[in-house]
Amino acid sequence: MHVVAVLALDGVVPFDLSVPVEVFGRAVLPDGTRPYDVRVCAPRPQVDAGAFTLTAPHDLTALDVADTVVLPGVADPETPVPPEVVESLRAAADRGARLASICGGAFTLAATGLLDGLRATTHWRGAEALARRHPRVLVEPDVLYVDNGALLTSAGAAAGLDLCLHLVRIDHGASVAAAAARLSVMPLERDGGQAQFIVHEPPAPDGVSLEPLLRWMRAHLARDLTLDDLARQARLSTRTLNRRFREQTGTTPSRWLVLARIRAAQDLLETTAHPVERIAAEVGFGSPTAFRDAFRKTAGTTPRAYRRAFRG
Repeated sequence: MHVVAVLALDGVVPFDLSVPVEVFGRAVLPDGTRPYDVRVCAPRPQVDAGAFTLTAPHDLTALDVADTVVLPGVADPETPVPPEVVESLRAAADRGARLASICGGAFTLAATGLLDGLRATTHWRGAEALARRHPRVLVEPDVLYVDNGALLTSAGAAAGLDLCLHLVRIDHGASVAAAAARLSVMPLERDGGQAQFIVHEPPAPDGVSLEPLLRWMRAHLARDLTLDDLARQARLSTRTLNRRFREQTGTTPSRWLVLARIRAAQDLLETTAHPVERIAAEVGFGSPTAFRDAFRKTAGTTPRAYRRAFRG
């Protein structure tokens, strides 16, 4: 069984702590078995969680056997990380464990030096402080999470859900992750990035939402949709549509459409025996080659390899 160790330090943010416990603890495989053994651990038995004190059932030795270590944020992310914690995290990484941080947990992970030279993110309000405190870390404040393989970081609050669901999908495929997402009342993958939550200028006074257009796009993925098509459907100029997309999703119409098509393709690869060429056409790619290129860029593997790993 895959052991997930969730590290609780003094000042731990309760929401950050509960996210991996709930997502990994409730994940279920098609045969009804639970693939994860979740263990909350801490340097000392009693952990100050602000509004309450919690008792951690495991000490730092849980990191010695963990396949994945999750680092929740703490109330003051610039609080020095205990040396024994840094040592245990480095040892876990050295033996091949996967380390993932939620929100301000990126400060804990960065304190190990493991993020030096790598991309990382944290809550947008802490991004500047993270870059200042750890100048060798390439901080990206506009994304929901960053996947460096064995080292992952996520932005604030609900972005921890995005990251944990992403890990479940990597381990067991989109169907298992989708079931976990439904239990969390979350989409399996949100569109755009953290930029959509950063405080910007007030939105347009008309309050126009793109949600009806997004639903229409999902229902017409097989069509060759151009920016002009989308603008006509939304009854907006192309310039206004581009601006609204950036404001409301954090990305462009074309990128959103590619991600939606790849997600639809993943579902078909897992649940049908359709040839890759047919799936490419059904989700709106002009050619199998374009589909394979986009799939590899987005999912990190080929459609056939994805199907071998996750079908059934």
